[in-house]
Amino acid sequence: MKIICIGRNYVEHLGELDHPQEKPEKPLFFCKPDTALLRNNEAFYVPDFSREVHYETELVVKINRVAKSIDEKFAYRCYDEVGLGIDFTARDIQNVCVAKGLPWEICKGFDHSAALSPRFLKLGDLGGDIQNLHFDMDLNGRRRQNGDTSMMIFGVNRIIAYVSRFMTLKIGDLIFTGTPAGVGPVAPGDHLTARLEGQTLLDFDIK
Repeated sequence: MKIICIGRNYVEHLGELDHPQEKPEKPLFFCKPDTALLRNNEAFYVPDFSREVHYETELVVKINRVAKSIDEKFAYRCYDEVGLGIDFTARDIQNVCVAKGLPWEICKGFDHSAALSPRFLKLGDLGGDIQNLHFDMDLNGRRRQNGDTSMMIFGVNRIIAYVSRFMTLKIGDLIFTGTPAGVGPVAPGDHLTARLEGQTLLDFDIK
């Protein structure tokens, strides 16, 4: 099972990273290992090797068939369920990696850095249009992120078509589709909740 993460997929998020001029021409993706999964709304423990861990709330698409070099117009066949995830990022370490042109695994792929909602929702029950979904996230009861999939730079079908050119997608693979603006740090004692189309899917403590 692969965890495939899409970077820089919302324009406003590019702005808050001070990279508005770097709107990508093609989907940017990286992978996390399966050991990065944080399941069942278990608590997230801030790792001791970072002084600045940020949350990034994302729509997650679960792949339901094997797909290799699939055409974008057929990519909709590869999923029928969606959930939510948090791409936890060691931002201080990432900044060093970016500055030196180093790989990102150390800041993105650490244990439990990919919180995953305990349940997924049938896309058909949400209206059937994956590019017309709203999600939001609160930290300690205050709204921090609002996301609408219509605002993605690259839609889900484009992402699937592009990624499947380079690596075969398999049943159960997860695609974290990018985060909207509003990312920020977490600290022990925080509580995070996130909803997809009004349904609470993530609800856990930061320790």
